[in-house]
Amino acid sequence: MDSKRHPPRPVNLEEADDGVVEFSPLNQDEDEGTVTIEVPVTEERAAWGSKMQFMLSCISLSVGLGNVWRFPYLVQQDGGGAFLIPYLIMMVLEGAPLFLLELGIGQRLRQGSLGVWTHISPWWTGLGVASTIVSYLVGLYYNVIIAWCFYYLFNSFKTPLPFGTCPNETNVELNLTLPVEECEMSSETAYFWYRQTIDASPSIDETGGIKWWMALCLTLSWILVWVCIMKGIQSSGKVVYFTALFPYCILIIFFGRAVTLKGAGEGLKHMFTPDMSKLLNPTVWMDAACQVFYSLGLAFGSLIAFASYNPMKNNCKRDALFMCSITVFTATFATIDIFAVLGFKAVANYEKCIEYNIMKLESIAQHLPEHTQKINVTIENYEETWKTVLGSIQDFYEQKTHHHIKNCSVADELNQAAEGTGLAFIVFTQAIVELPGSNFWSVCFFMMLLALGLGSQFGTMEGVITNLFDMKVFARIRKEIVTGCVCLSALLIGLIFCTGAGEYWVGMFDTFAGSMGLIVIAFFETIVISYVYGHKKFSDDIEKMIGERPGIYWQAMWRFISPLTIFSIVVASVYYRVTHPPDYPAWKAEMGNAVKEPYPGWAMFVCLMLLMGGFLPIPIVYFMRRFQCTRFDHDIQTASIKRVETTMSTQGMIKSEEMAIPENELFFLDVELEEYHDSPAGEDDDDDGGLTVQGGKFRMEVID
Repeated sequence: MDSKRHPPRPVNLEEADDGVVEFSPLNQDEDEGTVTIEVPVTEERAAWGSKMQFMLSCISLSVGLGNVWRFPYLVQQDGGGAFLIPYLIMMVLEGAPLFLLELGIGQRLRQGSLGVWTHISPWWTGLGVASTIVSYLVGLYYNVIIAWCFYYLFNSFKTPLPFGTCPNETNVELNLTLPVEECEMSSETAYFWYRQTIDASPSIDETGGIKWWMALCLTLSWILVWVCIMKGIQSSGKVVYFTALFPYCILIIFFGRAVTLKGAGEGLKHMFTPDMSKLLNPTVWMDAACQVFYSLGLAFGSLIAFASYNPMKNNCKRDALFMCSITVFTATFATIDIFAVLGFKAVANYEKCIEYNIMKLESIAQHLPEHTQKINVTIENYEETWKTVLGSIQDFYEQKTHHHIKNCSVADELNQAAEGTGLAFIVFTQAIVELPGSNFWSVCFFMMLLALGLGSQFGTMEGVITNLFDMKVFARIRKEIVTGCVCLSALLIGLIFCTGAGEYWVGMFDTFAGSMGLIVIAFFETIVISYVYGHKKFSDDIEKMIGERPGIYWQAMWRFISPLTIFSIVVASVYYRVTHPPDYPAWKAEMGNAVKEPYPGWAMFVCLMLLMGGFLPIPIVYFMRRFQCTRFDHDIQTASIKRVETTMSTQGMIKSEEMAIPENELFFLDVELEEYHDSPAGEDDDDDGGLTVQGGKFRMEVID
């Protein structure tokens, strides 16, 4: 190579923060005594348009559907207000430390999760691979939920609401038009969900074919996701102004209406009344730990990807604390809205129950004792008078009152816990139907769910796209094409969720693809940062970036308490799965309700594959690197100088396999070269992440 084509330019090694590249073999220039290296030119890494875009993207990722339908269910099930105690404790023990850890390492190394773990140590590249797989699997089924929201949103413009009444069918034998029996046996909202929306099959073995209306909604969902993320943060960074802020507008509107509803006080009383005895149940603590984990979007790789687009001096510690606070606030605020509306629904159902019993009483009044006939039972005096007449009614029905008389109780209505799709598409929609102006509230509710779902989906898929685009094999392909191929493959695979067994598949993916794998990834993240990269080195990085060294709290969390907490969750989760074989709620049309059924053998195998796909890449890559079977880092743009031949002039300075070099431009370089050996971290005393160095000096000229 002719070294005279470009004048030499000195380069500051701080530029290495922006990344590293792979070099062609070294050649010795005998005339000038220099080493010339050819370096490919790569574009500079994208950056957020503003700090606001980054914060709103994090809010969209963290504040998702789980805050609306998972957290209220846990509060309802695990002791009301008492659940907030373990939730806040777990936020301190695992939420904030892990959030800062991911933001800090992504911002420092300026790469996606795949590149970050490869940079720290190629032995732990499996962490990035596992995060990418889990994010893709979660994105597969998460967009189906968005498709369901689209379907309900479209139907919300019909008057009356289609999920507010039972459709009729004609009985040919009796020549009568009657409500559909399946709807009468369940409820209007349950029938619309199970029969008209997903057209549920009786078991996971029976697919029932692809439902075209759901396939169209899913296609719309993936097209929208592709359009919004195809240019990376340049496009998604603008959409988050809607996906992050719109849900708060709707929550505020709902709050203003919900707290004025009849029965709202009963719902809020039920929420804030603590059952402290629940805190003795270890399952409650495991639920709190998992909820913190999922609500913050940890271990997906998305936070690392988002932080990699930040400037080096961004205060990531302040961002982490703010995000944890806003997540707690949003979950609590959304739960207040939900419980106020559920209180309204509970009182409405309670009054309907009373009206039914009074109607039954009036139909048999002439057969009851005279003193009973004189008692006037109304909704207002029901609690006092019903006990008086109940004995006579029981005598009339010969102790078989359960066939004729209902037990009416507001507390029982509020204790009917529902989560996920049951809460959003059945229970809450039933309350919406009862509201004046129900169409408006239905549109608002499902627009909010869409904004929450899309915001989280953008972040989840960004974790996948960033990792792919950081690989050299995809680096020269336009991002729109890479993103389009990922979305198209997800759409084709996602058609399984548009069958009659689609909801059963969503439940399977949610339980096995997006649970254990994420927990295991988070555990190894804390271990690798603390003991491979080195907690001292990471603290130095934080200090360089924000001008303040992490205190004893952060050190204790990263090194000891957070790993132990996450490990405890893993053990508890494994124990729970062993002692509680997995099942799914199969809808039985003839009964009008869902029945728990165990997964068949083939489905259990799929569950096992989903479970292992989330964490198996970690040990596989580690041991293949450990025994030098192959290299997993050669396609990541965190590559290396590779020594092809050694001469007397290079032998003393280049004995290692690889060295990180800046990738941002072509340059001329006079540097001190430090050699390192790819060895297990922790074996040396310098906290250098497993690198052993040896000095050497050479002159390097790079030509474009």
